[in-house]
Amino acid sequence: MSWRYVLTRLGTFALVVFVAITINFLVPRLAPGDPVTQRLEATGSQGTTVGGDFRELVEAYKEKFGYGEPLWKQYLVYWRDLARGDLGFSIAKYPARTGDIIAQGLPWTIGLLGVATLLGFGIGTIAGALLAWPYTPKVFSRVLIPVFVLFSSVPYYLLGLLLLFLFSLTFPIFPSGGGHGTFVELGWDLPSIIDVVRHATLPALSIVLASVAFWGLGMRGMMVTVQGEDFMTLAQAKGLSRSRIFFSYAMRNAFLPQATHLALSLGHIVSGAVLVEVIFRYPGIGYSLFEAIVGKDYFVIQGILLLLILSIALSMLIMDFIYPLLDPRVTYGRKA
Repeated sequence: MSWRYVLTRLGTFALVVFVAITINFLVPRLAPGDPVTQRLEATGSQGTTVGGDFRELVEAYKEKFGYGEPLWKQYLVYWRDLARGDLGFSIAKYPARTGDIIAQGLPWTIGLLGVATLLGFGIGTIAGALLAWPYTPKVFSRVLIPVFVLFSSVPYYLLGLLLLFLFSLTFPIFPSGGGHGTFVELGWDLPSIIDVVRHATLPALSIVLASVAFWGLGMRGMMVTVQGEDFMTLAQAKGLSRSRIFFSYAMRNAFLPQATHLALSLGHIVSGAVLVEVIFRYPGIGYSLFEAIVGKDYFVIQGILLLLILSIALSMLIMDFIYPLLDPRVTYGRKA
């Protein structure tokens, strides 16, 4: 991997970050009206007393949130605050800070989405490879392929609704929502861990079922393509064992585009997980984003969307750097 490629990718990443931050800043400010006025009007329409002269109150809040300054000055202040890790205050939950709201939900989302994505990707990749392997029993493919096609066509949130109806309402085996029991004090003791796992089971299962089918069908297609390559014929002619051919030749080469697709699909995975969190009222950043949209809390929306964009861009950058480790044929500009 050449230094030129590294610098090019870092420059592209920096450009993506700059554009994302700029768009994230401009969209709520160029929209008709402003978040502060809209939020105070919504508060008043709900019968809540806002107190004092409304116009004076709006101006006071605009000054507090920085909306009384020219746009260019707001932009510079926005960059200054980001450099200090300050995402501003929440309008709906003032004086709570946006960073604190994200920090509260982020561990829940990482735990749910991280575990579910790894399980779905791992199980789906292995199952898909076995589906295309000619020595796998035929009954395996006859059963799994229709199941995979069915589940891959169903969105995460629909699976979540189905699981909620079956295993929480019809058969009350798992809780219907939340991240933990109302009277459970969170800690690293066994009862707390069991309670958290029970609450996360249905949301995680809805993500795993859909993603296993998706990755399984994708891996099956890649395995079918790989089996027609010359190196597979050579491995068989050399008399290598079936297990070695499967893992070292077929699955290894089919896994490369699968890994790239994982990074490219993070946006789809995250958006699906957000809806799952809303359905199960799971206290992650997805549910925080839903509450912010309903409450017109633009600063929280900005912060969460910025975090999601940066996470996806960073994952693509990391994938570009580790791809040569997965496939030595990829040199990125290095002369042979």
